[in-house]
Amino acid sequence: MTTHSRRNFVRNNLLGGFAAGAAPAAFGQAPAVLRGLRPVVIASGNGNHFKNGGSATCVEQAFRMMTSGADVLDALIAGVNIVELDPEDNSVGYGGLPNADGIVQLDSCCMHGPKKRAGGVAALEGVRTPSLVAKAVMEHTDHHLLVGAGAQAFARNMGFTIEADLNTPKSRQLWLEWKRRSDPQHYLDPDKRAAAGFKTGLAMAAEGLIDGEHLYGTINCNGLSPKGEIAGVTTTSGLAWKIPGRVGDSPILGAGLYVDGLVGAAGSTGRGEANLYGLCSFLIVENMRRGMHPKDAALDALKRIKANTVEKRLLNRRGEPNFNVNFYAINARGDFAGVALYGGPTYAVCTENGPQSRPVEALLSGEPGA
Repeated sequence: MTTHSRRNFVRNNLLGGFAAGAAPAAFGQAPAVLRGLRPVVIASGNGNHFKNGGSATCVEQAFRMMTSGADVLDALIAGVNIVELDPEDNSVGYGGLPNADGIVQLDSCCMHGPKKRAGGVAALEGVRTPSLVAKAVMEHTDHHLLVGAGAQAFARNMGFTIEADLNTPKSRQLWLEWKRRSDPQHYLDPDKRAAAGFKTGLAMAAEGLIDGEHLYGTINCNGLSPKGEIAGVTTTSGLAWKIPGRVGDSPILGAGLYVDGLVGAAGSTGRGEANLYGLCSFLIVENMRRGMHPKDAALDALKRIKANTVEKRLLNRRGEPNFNVNFYAINARGDFAGVALYGGPTYAVCTENGPQSRPVEALLSGEPGA
């Protein structure tokens, strides 16, 4: 499909979604409830890259469904399912980089703005699509978060297939290479052991064995529908070769994702511990509630992370964070932004003009480790 025909296809879907979701209006005039809205889907960069053998990326699929009348959260989860199931993305779902014991443990959460409901799972093993299990937690329990063996038992009870191993040959080979290089069985002191493991991961990224962004993994996807409804989902295999049982920011409401149906949505990728300390997705949404543009709201959260990063091991030689954190935010008018501590990563967006990959706005110059 050419860029021109794809743009027309997406625009026609958008107009069809308008017609299906509202009462008739005068020709050429949007229904009053929709006037001024700019439907949009925004995601991390992998949201406009992987297709799992299909024809659409995450943001393209989500926008197509959302503007054709599907529930906004259903559309977003269908989008991230593409990435979760694609074995070529080793930061999410099936084939995600495993923990230090070679086991793939997955985290996810979702929030539905109109319903004011949420669900999440953490350290889930054996299910390729943790986002769907998070949605089941939202729909079938009185809880927001299930973890570990309990999350897996719940998934089994809900009819999900439980697999013995979610590694692909690629993810297993990368783990074996990491294991060979880092040799954690030497039982170094905690600081040296953590540093050795992370340094090994950086070296493998520098050699092109893995994407540097995939050391932390994750896809976040947020959307504003033609009806003005907002939702979001975040899903990840977490920090590559993490301590078994480690849970980052992705499944935690207010950190890896936060949605207020009247205000907007924000989500994150990158170093989860830095984001958890400030519950930055919640902060971004609250900033937007006070009238800040998504870009300014998210840059303010990055400034908070920078100010809170004081441990020497987390600083580069310039005294700035030696890691990256990315945020993706939209407000209820359809304004959006992708920002990061450092430039380089892209973010994904889909509007009536079709899917695009755009450079993030960076708070700091240079690179994390420089």
